[in-house]
Amino acid sequence: MTVTPAARAEAEALFAAFRATGATAVEADILQPAETLLDLYGEDIRARAYITQDPLRGEMVLRPDFTVPVVQAHMAGGADPARYCYIGPVFRKQDHIGPRASEYLQVGFEVFDRDAPQADAEVFALFAGLLAPLGLQALTGDIGILLAAIEGLSTTPRRKAALRRHVWRPRRFRALLDRFAGRAALPPARARLLDHLRSAAPEALMAEAGPQIGLRSGAEVAERSAALLEDADTPPIAAPEAALLYDLLGLAAPADAALAHLRGIAPLMPAITPAVDRFESRLAALRARGIDTASLAFEASHGRTTLEYYDGFVFTFHRADQGGAIDAALPPVASGGRYDALTAILGQGRSIPAVGGIIRPAVVADLKGA
Repeated sequence: MTVTPAARAEAEALFAAFRATGATAVEADILQPAETLLDLYGEDIRARAYITQDPLRGEMVLRPDFTVPVVQAHMAGGADPARYCYIGPVFRKQDHIGPRASEYLQVGFEVFDRDAPQADAEVFALFAGLLAPLGLQALTGDIGILLAAIEGLSTTPRRKAALRRHVWRPRRFRALLDRFAGRAALPPARARLLDHLRSAAPEALMAEAGPQIGLRSGAEVAERSAALLEDADTPPIAAPEAALLYDLLGLAAPADAALAHLRGIAPLMPAITPAVDRFESRLAALRARGIDTASLAFEASHGRTTLEYYDGFVFTFHRADQGGAIDAALPPVASGGRYDALTAILGQGRSIPAVGGIIRPAVVADLKGA
């Protein structure tokens, strides 16, 4: 990776600004154990990360970001509240989103603090201040509201788990929701499979599968077949519930207006009330730090195409044209969000609310040069 002098200078300046908040500087090995990422995100991560085989350490991955190793280090012995910052290259395959750099420099800031609204506001306001001279467009969201809405659906745990699992894959999620809501017919191949399963007894399915088919035993195949039949016989999600979830997916408005809309639909979707309360507390904390929440852009679906550990507040800063329209073909200048669940997973039961973000100094340097 070639880093220009201007990009290096921007990186050092941003890193110094994060250090000035009292953040502890941390480093992370460029080679990280692949097992952790595979456990967190499943085999899908192989399409986005550079994985190699080490004769002694097993599968290793070129660092796709700093958050996971920072969380691991903190949960292993850090005391909260705590602030960390870092600087260095990350590596990601980018073929699925166009011609972007697969290796680039990041500067980041992470906050572990139990006062989540204040920590969210601290990180966002710090980034907004550092990037203010560039005239960027900020966009915010809250994955936690969408996850709460899914959890509140009157459907089976299996269907809710499927929706949660695919919430970061918008096309797959929408296809599932359309099917679960009765708005889309089954694909022909799935319909034929279900017809076959309905016509066969469980014992016949096990015999058909044999003692082993691929990595699955005959019993596992039969169990999966029973689950498919159970799902096929599950009634559709009630139309009013589905309509509210579709409404939430399409919600895009200034943050204060979005809060008013969410307060309006919360009585019809009570499960989102705690998440909406947190949203309201965050907006109050942002206003206290000088952020104009009446004009701050909010989208309920924002953040659903990032790495899959965000579960609350999310934000990005983008280049925009003179009319304020974001150029979606370009990577965000900065991005970040809340990842409370990740700390519980990596902390082996011990958790602490955490939020952070990164800035791409090369993009900052390019914008200043332009």
